[in-house]
Amino acid sequence: MSKSKRLTTATFLTLAIFASAGPYAHAAQCGTSAAGYESWKQQFAGEARAKGISASTIQALMATNYAQATINADRGQRSFKLSLDQFLAKRGATTIVARGRQLKQSQAALFASIQSRYGVPPGPLLAIWGMETGFGSQRGNQNMLASIATLAYDCRRSEYFTEHLYAALQLIDRGALPASQRGSMHGEVGQTQFMPKAILAYGTGNLENAANALMSTANFLKAHGWRAGAGYQPGEPNFAAIQAWNAAGVYQKAIALMGRQIDGGE
Repeated sequence: MSKSKRLTTATFLTLAIFASAGPYAHAAQCGTSAAGYESWKQQFAGEARAKGISASTIQALMATNYAQATINADRGQRSFKLSLDQFLAKRGATTIVARGRQLKQSQAALFASIQSRYGVPPGPLLAIWGMETGFGSQRGNQNMLASIATLAYDCRRSEYFTEHLYAALQLIDRGALPASQRGSMHGEVGQTQFMPKAILAYGTGNLENAANALMSTANFLKAHGWRAGAGYQPGEPNFAAIQAWNAAGVYQKAIALMGRQIDGGE
């Protein structure tokens, strides 16, 4: 067998093994402190390069620093352990509902268009918008790429965030997000705080724009089973779509309750 033939066969076998390992399987060694982050980036960069991520995007990844603030936030999510009443008080539900009702009226044409297209009424969208960013006023100031890369490196939920890291790199490659994109502690970006995989799947434009973010959120809910005209309280058909938005039970119930109040219920 010629040398060129051996190289071709070896390359084929390598690609076959890589493909069989799954789309986001990787060998980069996770860690639990900043100590191994630089080494992990070197390993991960090789894997990202093999998956077709551009040199400039990989360079941006290599420039990131370990995001200790993100790790601290990931370890300290205590509000999801509160009772519903405590959670609503902590998140300022009364203010969210009042502002949501105002926006429902002032932006009636936008919400009518969204409901016509996706079947989602204003209430739950406004509740999510208010809960996530205070209607756009608190979108976070962390470097998105550093936050997600740090969480992909961290052993606690490495596999989950590795998928989001690859999505973030793809978005940067496509020019959909800048490498300097700012976001919240876990890499969420935009008016309603989308993670990179969700942007790829459901994003309908620049998510820093409120209308685009609300349409993308409605698109997400519809894709997760939202049925026009059905209820969205616990036990009703559309509550499952709200559950898909956030895994915390107290958050889900808060969105449903505030949404109902914004939509005119009590």
